[in-house]
Amino acid sequence: MNNNEVLRIDVDKILQSKMGDKAKRVPRFLVSWLKRRLHQDEVNAFLEKEGDIQGVPWVEDVVEHLGMKLVIEGEENLPSSEDPKRYTFVSNHPLGGLDGVALGAVLGSRYEGQIKYLVNDLLMNLPGLAPLCIPINKTGKQSRQFPLMVEAGFKSENHIIMFPAGLCSRKQKGVIRDLPWNKTFITKSVETQRDIVPIHFGGRNSEKFYRIANICKFFRLKFNVAMIYLVDEMFGNRDKTFVVKIGKPIPWQTFDKSRTPLQWAQYVQDEVYKL
Repeated sequence: MNNNEVLRIDVDKILQSKMGDKAKRVPRFLVSWLKRRLHQDEVNAFLEKEGDIQGVPWVEDVVEHLGMKLVIEGEENLPSSEDPKRYTFVSNHPLGGLDGVALGAVLGSRYEGQIKYLVNDLLMNLPGLAPLCIPINKTGKQSRQFPLMVEAGFKSENHIIMFPAGLCSRKQKGVIRDLPWNKTFITKSVETQRDIVPIHFGGRNSEKFYRIANICKFFRLKFNVAMIYLVDEMFGNRDKTFVVKIGKPIPWQTFDKSRTPLQWAQYVQDEVYKL
């Protein structure tokens, strides 16, 4: 992709592609609101500046652009870059975007780009991030390919980065914490004999975000309105310091038949929050 073909976020075109002629009926103030929430102009300026840059250099540039300061605790627990084994790195998901970018920068630079995320397939629309992604889409056309793609990712020579909650953390009863983790990282790590490295990423989104997320849950809205605000939250967290705590690798043999994979997933989640 050359600079003349740089992806641009265009809310008007997105609405047109999703709604056809009905897009004309959307009030202009609402379109303007969407553009502001998605920071359309600033994101497009960044994408244009990056041009052909992809992979780890791209996520490193995002970290720099947003002025993120990362304090790494427990770095000695990270496997050596010379270790021939491949690992599964699992983390809580407090920010819903910046945390993933930051971990990609930290782990990608340490392991010379040999990392892959299991991420929502929507992120494949960011060409700078796409080379690092195994897209997850369980409901669309890729649903049949999903197990094969995950299988290939875990059997590859790449380290895997996962946020097993899927969604970013929610605030419930005054506590900000991930939703229960799914079991895929347990079953696949055992199958491919990958030890699991637990990571706790410190950070939070705004109170407004948590209120909107809880409203969506209360009314059982099919469209996750809170996702619109994630870009806004990303820019709201710029120039902040985040503490990343890395735990000791958990041998894959730990996850035996004494508990179900879902119970082991809960165990690892609890260990992450103890870091």
